[in-house]
Amino acid sequence: MLVLSNARLFLENLIKYGILVDPIQVVSLFLKDPYSWPSLCLIIASNVFVVAALSLERRLAAGSLSEGAGAVLHAINLLAILCFPAVVVLMVTSITPVGAVFTLAIYTVIFLKLFSFRDVNKWCRERREAKASPRPGDGSAAAAGPKKANGDVGQGRVTYPANLTYRNLYYFVFAPTLCYELNFPRSPRIRKRFLLRRLFEMLFFIQLLVGLIQQWMVPTIQNSMKPFRDMDYSRIIERLLKLAVPNHLIWLIFFYWFFHSCLNVVAEVMQFGDREFYRDWWNSESVTYFWQNWNIPVHKWCLRHFYKPMLKRGASKWTAQTAVFLASAFFHEYLVSVPLKIFRLWAFMGMAAQIPLAWFVSKFFRGNYGNAAVWISLIIGQPVAVLMYVHDYYVLNYEGSQ
Repeated sequence: MLVLSNARLFLENLIKYGILVDPIQVVSLFLKDPYSWPSLCLIIASNVFVVAALSLERRLAAGSLSEGAGAVLHAINLLAILCFPAVVVLMVTSITPVGAVFTLAIYTVIFLKLFSFRDVNKWCRERREAKASPRPGDGSAAAAGPKKANGDVGQGRVTYPANLTYRNLYYFVFAPTLCYELNFPRSPRIRKRFLLRRLFEMLFFIQLLVGLIQQWMVPTIQNSMKPFRDMDYSRIIERLLKLAVPNHLIWLIFFYWFFHSCLNVVAEVMQFGDREFYRDWWNSESVTYFWQNWNIPVHKWCLRHFYKPMLKRGASKWTAQTAVFLASAFFHEYLVSVPLKIFRLWAFMGMAAQIPLAWFVSKFFRGNYGNAAVWISLIIGQPVAVLMYVHDYYVLNYEGSQ
């Protein structure tokens, strides 16, 4: 029934609009001027902050910089990683919203990675100062975990401060993880067939995503502007429900494309052994379980560098969980509002709303009912945010010029 009903919708879309898929048009989403590449220049400029973090750690390891001064300089460097690209995006008119999202996402990843890089090296210095018993690999125990299913730590184990090299840091920068380790689990070889399958999936699903967005989502969003202007609530709900199906399908495809295909390609090329990029979030019976399992790299970072440090400082579990959700809400808003150059806080409020939603679902729903509540929140919540931002962007940039 699902296949037949959605096939009818897709056929109706083709009859009404014709074929709208145009892969070449995607280039215009990243470039307004073929001779101006602001997003690429920003991405290249991010190396300055990476090198600055390494230089600070080398001076801290050598004792030529005090811990207090190092903490201040690291904080300035991390703050600059978030502020510098945001200021450039807001000031440069030639950068496109899609290019800006891609750039800010990379800067956010670098921010999280360098935050972890700073923390782990600080832990190593603390262990060294405490004169921990020396043993092979000492100093990396705070970062290295147990043996992984897809590989073990390489033979040439690195100890602190021998890890403070460009090779070691840039391996971490490109590795599909946000948590720094002195010695990462490594796979013994590159599996060519596995790599080719993931590459084929990457190419196929990115084309499918572009086609579905152009053919299915864009016309639905465009047709939603008039009901929003007229505040026709019945039509708004109808548009919302119509958008929910393609939006959720595209989100599911994107999840598989990024977390399974793309990250496994990067991991295979780099012989990175830990392949736990997601768990069974689709079986979530609570909102909390979903957020803990759909994005494992981010969850591990939050647990290691945010949640547990707050508990050690005396915060309650509820306070720490709330702080994690609010930090996630900030980054969601950062990645949407800055590229669109509109500040409506829809993404922030959507993420912040997960806190009472998590309490409500865990309180009143169990088992399959809880799982259904999680899925409904995913299917309905995302198109609401999409329509809100598209409407505000349309009003700000196009309606006044008509």
